[in-house]
Amino acid sequence: MAREELKVAAPELRLDVEGREEPIDWWAAFGRTGPVEIEVGIGKGRFLIAAAVARPDVLHLGIEWANKYLRIAETRAARRELDNVRFVRTDAKVFLRRLVPAESVDAYYVFYPDPWPKKRHHKRRFFTPDTVRDVARTLRSGGWLHASTDHAEYWDAIESVLDGSDLVRQPEFGGEAFPLPVDQPLTNFETKYRDQGRGRLRATWRRPGDPGRLP
Repeated sequence: MAREELKVAAPELRLDVEGREEPIDWWAAFGRTGPVEIEVGIGKGRFLIAAAVARPDVLHLGIEWANKYLRIAETRAARRELDNVRFVRTDAKVFLRRLVPAESVDAYYVFYPDPWPKKRHHKRRFFTPDTVRDVARTLRSGGWLHASTDHAEYWDAIESVLDGSDLVRQPEFGGEAFPLPVDQPLTNFETKYRDQGRGRLRATWRRPGDPGRLP
């Protein structure tokens, strides 16, 4: 199946942001309005596509750098004829900083980001103080950030930077607006780790405030 999927792409679902300077217009990107949710590092798109199927009223944007995985996710979305999904191949940190409008995102999902375990590479990690400020700036009031990893040292760093930010840790992972059952594996990584008997480190943070009404 993977070989077949790699042959078929859905370029119409991919946003071209190369050289773009102005923030994304979500209506122009999706052709309609709705709550916007972004997954950073979608892999083959298991979570993103399941969430998009479960909630067709929500606009889902998936960010992925590995083109071979992105093409698989695009093909899976196209086969399901999902009109509430778009993809972008880019550096997620730069994308948030430059192209995501302030207070325009209802939720971020960041599952198993590259831990960059060597100290000299820590600056490449997604969860840095600067990027977390961009997450907080681009979230709507009451917006969500869901994060998970299997890397204990990185998790310590994630907790430190998020607990020291303007976002508020929630009592449990997921919360009222989470699209899928949290007791089930959400990604291919989680399926593998469950089979191996490994645990998962995860939590949810939220931007303070009343979500209010969508425009």
